[in-house]
Amino acid sequence: MKFHVQVAALALATFIPLSAQAPKGWKVRLDRSTEASDPDASGAIKFITMGTGFHATNPQAAIYWNPANTASGAYTLKGTFTLMRPSSHVNYYGLMFGGSGLEGAQQSYLYFVVAQNGTWLLKSRNGNATRTLAGYTPNDAVKMPDSTGKSTNALEVRVGSSKVDFVVNGVVVNTQPKTGELAKTDGIYGIRVNHLLEVQVDGLGVSK
Repeated sequence: MKFHVQVAALALATFIPLSAQAPKGWKVRLDRSTEASDPDASGAIKFITMGTGFHATNPQAAIYWNPANTASGAYTLKGTFTLMRPSSHVNYYGLMFGGSGLEGAQQSYLYFVVAQNGTWLLKSRNGNATRTLAGYTPNDAVKMPDSTGKSTNALEVRVGSSKVDFVVNGVVVNTQPKTGELAKTDGIYGIRVNHLLEVQVDGLGVSK
């Protein structure tokens, strides 16, 4: 069974309550491009339940989350992401974690994402400000689109007591101390998909 939601284009970083037809309990917040050289596409975001997971079609960048999905302490967050086709240029998609205030001006979260060119990226967001913590880094573990235009990458964030490992397809691509912005890993987890992408997400969840 598939559930569909279409979201009209709104202002930068706009929170949008999803309709009753959306995946139950899930919310979305747009993150509109402000770069004239890198505009969003026209049309509405679509976020549906597909198979055992979710399918996101993103003319604009967005985060998706269910407020009931939280993690704290030591945990492993996993999700498998299938890029359905490459975009016209490099855009990232993957896991969002440590989220709080996601519906307001003081939104805060971390995100570990990969792109079609075989690179990974770790960033933080606080309000409208983002900061790169590590990445734009190529790694052979990140699968790039094949001859069909698709690629599948299993991502993990392994939060320990003193460090955080970032994993792609079973390979640790980066390790960071659990300090500074990465000290705040407790909170809501979900998905981030940048603009011009279509991604299937399976197996999203947390284990201890």
